[in-house]
Amino acid sequence: MAEDPSKRIKEFWAELPRADEDFLGSIRDWKNVQIAADEETLWLKGFTEEQAVASELQQLPDFILYELRDGLLFRKGALVPSRKIRTALLWTPIDKALRLTFPASNNNYFGIGEKVQVNLKESEEEQPVMALLSTIAEIRESMAAIPKFKLEKIQWTLVGGQALFLGTPLLSLPGKTYWTKDGHLLPAGFDFEFKNVSKFLQQKYNKESEGWLIWDKNGNCLLIKNTDFRPLSISSFRLTEKSNEWN
Repeated sequence: MAEDPSKRIKEFWAELPRADEDFLGSIRDWKNVQIAADEETLWLKGFTEEQAVASELQQLPDFILYELRDGLLFRKGALVPSRKIRTALLWTPIDKALRLTFPASNNNYFGIGEKVQVNLKESEEEQPVMALLSTIAEIRESMAAIPKFKLEKIQWTLVGGQALFLGTPLLSLPGKTYWTKDGHLLPAGFDFEFKNVSKFLQQKYNKESEGWLIWDKNGNCLLIKNTDFRPLSISSFRLTEKSNEWN
């Protein structure tokens, strides 16, 4: 009895010019995918059926997806093969083969712009928040009404014209909340697009664990040193605010 083609487990291969390697950052965390290279071409295999139709692949320039059948590579929907499979290729998991490279930081502030763009994306996992970034003008009057015992466990510092509060329970003030991950402060409801990049960034920009890397939703980051924080009190807030006005 002939095999039902609809029940056959499909195996997908793909090819991409080596010159376009940088574009593969969008699928770097697909750990099931393997990659190999010859003189001018990058070869990939191991895609699931769901990944084979994902938008991440459709957006890659000069990317050709094949289905492997009986040692031959067929383009999507094709009845005749386009080529034979390549042999003697050295396969490596894509997350290990693609290396991240970053520019040197500019003082404490840097926008990440490298081979693999560091992006944040919305996360379905809910995480407890432990930092709050508030505009001074919006909280000036509210600060005076906060009981002393609520301030005692909070550290704070100025970031431009905003106050960054660190510690729990968070103060009931307007602002943007953050959760912590491997020494990063990430906007509530967001996580790194590539989850395995978190520790790499710490090793690169905060190797001595001297502070926090605080991120915005656009992938920009600021290093806040631990020595910049001070205990929060009404007097320290007012004195710092006055000093900031004079400067």
